[in-house]
Amino acid sequence: MENIIVRAATADDIHFADIITTEMAESAKARGTGIAKRSSDYIIQKMQEGKAVIALTKEGDWVGFCYIESWDHEKFVANSGLIVAPAFRKYGVATTIKHKIFELSRKKYPDAKIFGLTTGLAVMKINSDLGYEPVTYNQLTNDEQFWKGCQSCVNFEILTSKNRQNCMCTAMLYDPVEKAKEQELKKQQEVGPQNFWGRNLRKDNPVFDRWIRFKQFALLKGRKKKDGDDNATKKNSILNLFFW
Repeated sequence: MENIIVRAATADDIHFADIITTEMAESAKARGTGIAKRSSDYIIQKMQEGKAVIALTKEGDWVGFCYIESWDHEKFVANSGLIVAPAFRKYGVATTIKHKIFELSRKKYPDAKIFGLTTGLAVMKINSDLGYEPVTYNQLTNDEQFWKGCQSCVNFEILTSKNRQNCMCTAMLYDPVEKAKEQELKKQQEVGPQNFWGRNLRKDNPVFDRWIRFKQFALLKGRKKKDGDDNATKKNSILNLFFW
């Protein structure tokens, strides 16, 4: 990985479009699974729009690629077409690309739900690490253009026979609203004492902090006094033994 650079693709990378689309098709054929075919022009468009990530060696050889698609007026985003050149597989390149395209998606579409459809266990693992959750198909986009992209998949008949409610792919979704709620709940569980308004009493009310310090002082003073009284009682008991 030291010799590989993963970055946002630009118009300067369009000469890799043909090799990318060819490798996508060959990879799908070798796995015997379906894939939504994309033309070289489509890949070039994604590069020019800054909606793709590319991996290259320091010498300039192509290593991997992935791009972003948006649906339902940018309410949903998909990271599609993940592909790594055969010579560079099993070196963690796919994971790095997925993380990079995820960061780019969050930056460009911070409010969008990010989803994916995949048959690959490795991709499912990466998605899970990024915070995706397995979901049913009815939680994905209803955009007809997205589902038309599945027409070139060998499993398209299965999809249509199931009324687009199920297929060979596993659906996974990252919901930024739900993740924000989870983070807020975790934060509340980690902070100090709170009242029923959910405010941090130590942070939001200095009087509370002073009251805690006074209470600690009073308890400590009372303990010292009790210890002193106990010591005096012990001394009197000893004296009584000698002078009774």
